[in-house]
Amino acid sequence: MKIRSLTLAAFVLLFNIAVHAQIKLPSIFTDNMVLQQQSRVPVWGWAKAGANVTVTTSWNKKSYSIKANSNGKWLVKVTTPVYGGPYTVTIKGDSTIKLHNVLIGEVWLCTGQSNMEMPMKGFKSQPVAGSTEAILKSGNDHIRIYTVPRSSVTEAQENSKPSDWHVASPEFVANFSATGYYFGKLLNEMLHIPIGLISDCYGGSSAEAWMDPEGLKDFSQIKIPAKTDSIKSVSRTPTTLYNGMLNPVVGFGIKGCIWYQGESNHEQPDQYEKLFPAMVKRWRKLWGQGDFPFYYVQIAPFDYAQQPPYNSGGKYNSAYLRDAQRKSLNTIPNSGMAVLLDVGEQTTIHPPRKEPAGTRLAYLALAQTYGLKGFDYASPTYKTMTVEGNRATIRFDNAENGLTSWNKPLEYFEIAGKDKAFHPAQAAISGSVIIVSSPLVKEPVAVRYAFKDFVIGDLFGTNGLPVSSFRTDDW
Repeated sequence: MKIRSLTLAAFVLLFNIAVHAQIKLPSIFTDNMVLQQQSRVPVWGWAKAGANVTVTTSWNKKSYSIKANSNGKWLVKVTTPVYGGPYTVTIKGDSTIKLHNVLIGEVWLCTGQSNMEMPMKGFKSQPVAGSTEAILKSGNDHIRIYTVPRSSVTEAQENSKPSDWHVASPEFVANFSATGYYFGKLLNEMLHIPIGLISDCYGGSSAEAWMDPEGLKDFSQIKIPAKTDSIKSVSRTPTTLYNGMLNPVVGFGIKGCIWYQGESNHEQPDQYEKLFPAMVKRWRKLWGQGDFPFYYVQIAPFDYAQQPPYNSGGKYNSAYLRDAQRKSLNTIPNSGMAVLLDVGEQTTIHPPRKEPAGTRLAYLALAQTYGLKGFDYASPTYKTMTVEGNRATIRFDNAENGLTSWNKPLEYFEIAGKDKAFHPAQAAISGSVIIVSSPLVKEPVAVRYAFKDFVIGDLFGTNGLPVSSFRTDDW
């Protein structure tokens, strides 16, 4: 009996050693994945400390060898060709893993809070407009989707919870980010290249939850939790979503990122004006790919005063957050902003129309990243104001072909004098400029447009894209 017990103990020990020595990959490396084309993309994992690991790619039959470090971590960078596939990637060490049906194409990270997370099928009792037909027609071997599982923790994780890459089909697209899917669908349609989409989102999340301590070092007012702290707000505690959901995929080869977030920061617009660009800068440094394209959605109008803590007025007006996002265009290199001033809903923070968000993000990528020409891809944005007498003239970028209100009066312009009191203004389109005035303001010093918590914009470029709300003042 004693010999049998020793034999069993030895077997268990040898089994544990063997399991520990086996090759392990991060959750994001699975069958059906997409790797970024024409790049040197990292492939990494874990093995026995000091073990030799070889990664072989079928597209060029090339092998890359590396020795696992003292912690068992290894990483190689494999050279990818122009788009194509399917291929295999084989990883050998003390065990072998072979990844099948791998495509080479364009990979985009889709991040943010609930409006990016909102699946094609919608949330319960909150629909996505037109989703049934879009889901039904979603089958496409050249679109692959991956969702990082939710995780909020106080210590940075090397790996995320298990998940799988899926070929686009009704079954899987129904549960994938609607904004992300519409973005990828248009890219695939126009570029005829495989598209990989990684959804890394958490509803209700704040920007600081997606940042690491180094990225937050200049924001002393933001408290970073200790590793032993409890998490009172799973989606708004600084660093916790970075730890559980972003850090595990940092470095995975991507072309760029799309972002739909800001609702949870709407009460701190001045802070967000600095925080958001700092987040982007930090992510780019962590990825080590330079200033990769970063396109984001300006949050849609919504009546925030109707939800806890029921604050209203002053800086609680979410137009200030939208303005911080507008200003970020000038502080974030290689960026673009999709405007949703025409699709907000007064009674829901989740606009049902998700196709405009994804499509407008795709316009930016197709033009600015992929160089497609011949179409007007961006919303007009405020540029300058000049004053002559009692009239203010507003000029815009991205309005070469002019502005339109679709033959309706412009209702959302306001004008103020030195007393800083805003009055409803008359506004008229003159080609690519707006002339603004009011009989109550003899010497204008500031103009605002659609600067309300909830509003449906009435000014557009002739490309049909709405003009962002804006203010010329800094009051």
